[in-house]
Amino acid sequence: MAKKKSKNKEAKEEKPRKVVKAVFMRERVVTEDSADAKELYDQSRYGSIIDSGKVQLSLLEAMYLLEKGRLEILDGRGKPIDPDKFLKKAKRLEPKFWIRYCVFKNMRNRGYIIKTALKFGADFRVYDRGVKPGEDHARWIVYPVHETEVLTWHEFSAKNRVAHSTKKRLLIGVVDEESDVTYYEVSWKRP
Repeated sequence: MAKKKSKNKEAKEEKPRKVVKAVFMRERVVTEDSADAKELYDQSRYGSIIDSGKVQLSLLEAMYLLEKGRLEILDGRGKPIDPDKFLKKAKRLEPKFWIRYCVFKNMRNRGYIIKTALKFGADFRVYDRGVKPGEDHARWIVYPVHETEVLTWHEFSAKNRVAHSTKKRLLIGVVDEESDVTYYEVSWKRP
């Protein structure tokens, strides 16, 4: 005799999320103009809305959504790009892509919204869990580095000064050979 599913189990099952189609364009990925694409932006602040109603994603956001099965990226001829091929393209465009992606992915998997921080002179700005850009300010700026990378005291001080002057906390995301990330939070202390 076949077992019946309980009503509670059925209620907990989520409807499958739709895969959003997007096109790889130079250094960005642009989604189709759809409700599902706008939902990615509205719920989790992936990308930014552009004038046509489409969502423009960074290479990091596109890679993350591609790995999660939420995005299908097409080339200029309309053929799908698999994650390995997309990763190779991204690494050619951005030499530190993998190190930056490890930190991006780690933060997103922990439930944080992470956006670019170029205007602050940093790699990323990170918002507290539950806070969306525009609702409040970012809490941290993050610099991803490989564990073998060397920072001089001058470089380290400059990064700390940027964080302090933007009223954010500094996180150094150290990526090891296994692509695991360890964070070090740095702050100014007055004696």
